[in-house]
Amino acid sequence: MPNTTRRALLAATSLPAAAASPALAQAPAPAQASAGPVLTIGIGAPVTSIDPHFFNASFNSAIASHIFDRLTERTADARLVPGLAESWRLVSDTVWEFKLRAGVTWHDGRPFTADDVAFTIERAPNVQNAPGGFAIYLRAIQRVEILDPLTLRLHTERPHPAMPSDLSFIAIIARHAATGAATEDFNSGRAAIGTGPYRFVSFRAGDRIELVRNDAYWRGPQPWARVSTRMITNDSARLAALLAGDVDVIDQVPSADLARLRREARVAIAEAPSLRLIFLSPDFSRRENPVFVSDAEGRPLATNPLLDVRVRRALSIAIDREALATRVMEGTARPAGQWLPPGTFSHNPDVPPPAYDPEQARRLLAEAGFPQGFRLTLHTPNDRYPNDSRTCQAVAQMWTRVGIRTEVVALPWAAFPARAARQEFAMHLIGWGSSAADSFGALMSVIGTFSRERRLGTFNHHRYSNPAMDSLVERALVTTDDAAREAMLRDAVRMAAEDVAVIPLYNLVNVWATRPGLRMEARMDERTLAMGVRPA
Repeated sequence: MPNTTRRALLAATSLPAAAASPALAQAPAPAQASAGPVLTIGIGAPVTSIDPHFFNASFNSAIASHIFDRLTERTADARLVPGLAESWRLVSDTVWEFKLRAGVTWHDGRPFTADDVAFTIERAPNVQNAPGGFAIYLRAIQRVEILDPLTLRLHTERPHPAMPSDLSFIAIIARHAATGAATEDFNSGRAAIGTGPYRFVSFRAGDRIELVRNDAYWRGPQPWARVSTRMITNDSARLAALLAGDVDVIDQVPSADLARLRREARVAIAEAPSLRLIFLSPDFSRRENPVFVSDAEGRPLATNPLLDVRVRRALSIAIDREALATRVMEGTARPAGQWLPPGTFSHNPDVPPPAYDPEQARRLLAEAGFPQGFRLTLHTPNDRYPNDSRTCQAVAQMWTRVGIRTEVVALPWAAFPARAARQEFAMHLIGWGSSAADSFGALMSVIGTFSRERRLGTFNHHRYSNPAMDSLVERALVTTDDAAREAMLRDAVRMAAEDVAVIPLYNLVNVWATRPGLRMEARMDERTLAMGVRPA
């Protein structure tokens, strides 16, 4: 959004000085624990912040969903439904109107209004020192027009049929609580004032998050008086905590234990197909002097072999995805050749998982000038995705068999995203969850050409660029006919696969385990929500 537009937006939506003053000068009293049942959740990856606009990662977003609401929301099966907006409509090709719910209040009792939405739209793409990822969903908005406290219009330069879907990613925050607030002010609770079903109590990085029920929640109070979310990144420790009764729910159930747990009377299993693809990202950022790549004898290479599509295809078909899904993931994954599983919008049925063909991989390497192969370091997190480092060890063995001697370096997730964003790896494993159940997000954020000005490629850490594909996705964005838009996206998916923009491995199957007496709503977006857990 241009600076002049930002200034105009802020001027148009400003409040009187007393109402707009930051909450930081007078922090709210800590939420008091309610009497009643407690739900304790063990999650498998660390939440890095309470700031809902800090990092577009599923664990952060799941916690944010307890404290904050969005204008539109997603059901467990990824359908779009009303949230803080009770309805929306197209006024013209370039104007969306949203009607907000009456009677919604912030946790401190102040009324929720359209001005808070305008403030959120300004703030979300501009959080300082944040990995971010939310700008992509707001880039189409040119101007916010407030008609009355419960009605606003979003003006775009071109048609943008995905607007209601885009806004399902943007947590709405309070102007009066967050004006001037930094991420640290959310983490301390001073700015963590939402409209959601739970109120903030405390956040201890790497340890736990404590919440209490919002008895004034507009959908009605939840059954759990308190929710304690513990970050237990070790699979064995997380499962042991469930079996010992220390937690009530865990996600990322260890695949090696799943068969046994299905027979375990002390445990109930819930599962859903996932919208997350696990894939490998080759470095496109360096043409010369690549990092973590050398020739077969270990000598530096003058040019980056990963820029040769024959090398990328060789790396892809040297991977036995079926073996990864059945042996490494033990049935909790499905081989993939594209972002989304079958049956979802923009899945291309003509892009199957690449067939395992080690002989062809060797031929492609020889054609590319590497008959003896080369050496490569594969970086991976070791505590973010189910079996992430195990997957990379298996891939390394497969690549070594075709002549690419591969070493695996596993890092904690706390350090991993920042290093990937600085292009410090030659090849790394990462995941992307298409929570909107379409391929727009991946095509624009993960492999769209990186551009801060255009708010594209926000997660394109490997710096792939394909202007023809970008142009096709941009045309799809403004196409209002669903069938035509899907056809364009399918073409873009095919283009990405043919160019091996990334190396897809598999789509996950999301698995949770609970103690008996609980009913868990398994979600395709993998978010673990207290709102989805009920007494059986």
